[in-house]
Amino acid sequence: MRGKTEKQAQRRANMAVLARAPGERLKVLWDSAGLEAEHQIVRGPETGLVTVRGRIGGGGSPFNVGEVTVTRSTVKLAGGAVGHSYALGRDKEKSRIAALFDALWQDVNLQTKLAANIIEPLARELSARDAQTKERTAATRVDFFTMVRGED
Repeated sequence: MRGKTEKQAQRRANMAVLARAPGERLKVLWDSAGLEAEHQIVRGPETGLVTVRGRIGGGGSPFNVGEVTVTRSTVKLAGGAVGHSYALGRDKEKSRIAALFDALWQDVNLQTKLAANIIEPLARELSARDAQTKERTAATRVDFFTMVRGED
């Protein structure tokens, strides 16, 4: 059972990287990897709205923040594997590629190639982008402190 949980966690992590990746960059990596496979579109790509919920202070009562645009796809490979994807935005091609990736990931023989050509480069780029954002944000940080005067 543990092996299945680890595989699910890796699949979830892969899809998180694909969902955050810029669509154009994903398309470039996908085309250069030559991974296109015979597949059938089962659903989508289709775009819709999803309600986003939040909590005050992270633990308070839930409330509706608003709606975001999401595109989803489902594909089925000739071998029977089914892949799904959901991503923020309206990029239908990105959604289709992510679903195709998800279906191909289920073939153990392709996992190393998919990781090396798609996931690892995207993860590095996303990590670098996050680090840049943190640096820019840290430059504007203000530390507040209280001085005690010693008088009562």
